[in-house]
Amino acid sequence: MPEYILVDRPDSIQAKLERHDSIGVDTEFMREKTFFAELCLVQLATGEDIYCVDPLTGNDMDAFWDSLMARQWIVHSGRQDIEVVYQTAQQMPANLFDTQIAAGLLGYAPQLGYASLVKELFDVDIAKSHTRADWSRRPLSNAYLHYAAEDVEYLLPGYELLAERLDSSGRLAWAKEDSAQLLNPALYDIEPRLAIDRMKGARNLHGKRRAAAARLAAWRESEALRANRPRQWIAKDSALLEVAACLPASIDELNRIDGLPAGLIRRSGTNVIAAIKASLSDENDYAPPPPPNESQKALLKAMQKHVAACAEELRLAAETVASKRDLSAIIFGGDRESKVLTGWRREVVGDRLLELL
Repeated sequence: MPEYILVDRPDSIQAKLERHDSIGVDTEFMREKTFFAELCLVQLATGEDIYCVDPLTGNDMDAFWDSLMARQWIVHSGRQDIEVVYQTAQQMPANLFDTQIAAGLLGYAPQLGYASLVKELFDVDIAKSHTRADWSRRPLSNAYLHYAAEDVEYLLPGYELLAERLDSSGRLAWAKEDSAQLLNPALYDIEPRLAIDRMKGARNLHGKRRAAAARLAAWRESEALRANRPRQWIAKDSALLEVAACLPASIDELNRIDGLPAGLIRRSGTNVIAAIKASLSDENDYAPPPPPNESQKALLKAMQKHVAACAEELRLAAETVASKRDLSAIIFGGDRESKVLTGWRREVVGDRLLELL
């Protein structure tokens, strides 16, 4: 098991971090009972030491964050780590290298886990024995901290090995480009008016019912943000969809809707009715997207076939080059800003896909 240093005063290691250009970073967090994930531990590997930094001590972290953000972060599947740090510190690292992305560009399986990558690169087994731990409890046990330290122990050696192989194959710039996409704040910013896109089943509603669902989703998102509680704790998707389908005009009508908790009606019934009334005057001609026609189906197959051939030539998984979801977004959603049509993918496959379009 790796040795680690437990840090309860984060700002105290600022100078030590500044001696290094690249730092392995991982986090532990909890989000079962809150809207925002609660950052519970930050693990750092500098090549000299491994630090387990406790952000729950109440001590100042400004200098720590400023110093850490100026380094290149080496992460593995880092999107959730970036999200929780961004929402906690309101900052992002200046530079990022994701070893899961890098491994995919060398032909390893897409979405390869950290333990699997360590096994592939170093023939070392890492036990994932505390994946369900409560990281918010204090004090943290030595077993938990050793587990957390293992999650950064091989990040820097893995980065060096992967970067060398990528450089030899001419793909290092690809990995840096794909890693940098995780630093887009739009991935993590919360916008209540877009909450309708997360409500399962709402895409099947028409007109005013769709407008009502959109207003209800935005109301729930704002309530979840205010209370810092999961969306489904405020109101379940199924309940709000039923409200949108029935368009109740009063609290009495609201009470007759199955599946709507009495407590929700008591606390927020007037807000729900107000959202319904406002939606009735909305100019909303939304209709569910039609099923793909035969021409679109044929186009998708042609694009998938071309991606598969390109991926085989590059000795990559087709998903690494362009997933079916990526291609569908281009065809059915008109997404001409897709990653498939920019950067290195534009060069190897995007131009041909545009010809097919």
